Amino acid sequence: MHTALDAEDARALAEFYRQLLGLQYRPGDEPPADGTPDDADWLVLVDADGHRQLAIQRTDVLPRSTWPSTEVPMQMHLDFAVPTAAALELHREHAVQLGAQVLWDRTQVESEPLYVLADPAGHPFCLLVGAP
Repeated sequence: MHTALDAEDARALAEFYRQLLGLQYRPGDEPPADGTPDDADWLVLVDADGHRQLAIQRTDVLPRSTWPSTEVPMQMHLDFAVPTAAALELHREHAVQLGAQVLWDRTQVESEPLYVLADPAGHPFCLLVGAP
């Protein structure tokens, strides 16, 4: 159905992935129109055809992964493929502008260049050159 991620601020993380992946909110999950703060507990992001892609669930406490240290493990991560090395750089830059942090740069490996990043809530994810 979709992958669900925990976050202390569900709206902020949903906005990050909405903008990063070009998704939209499921009808009824949009931010309040008047700009008031919102404490959403569960938000679903859908593609242009309305298919569920990602859900964000609010949690009170979420320890950030310390990857590559195993003190607080990754537990899971998302992989996003892009078609070229040039696209990889554009998507890394876009992700960083949205609040991601680069954790590891493996772009020098010609067979599969990639970046490991952390989203604003600390979930690691990969951007890599590869087949979708």
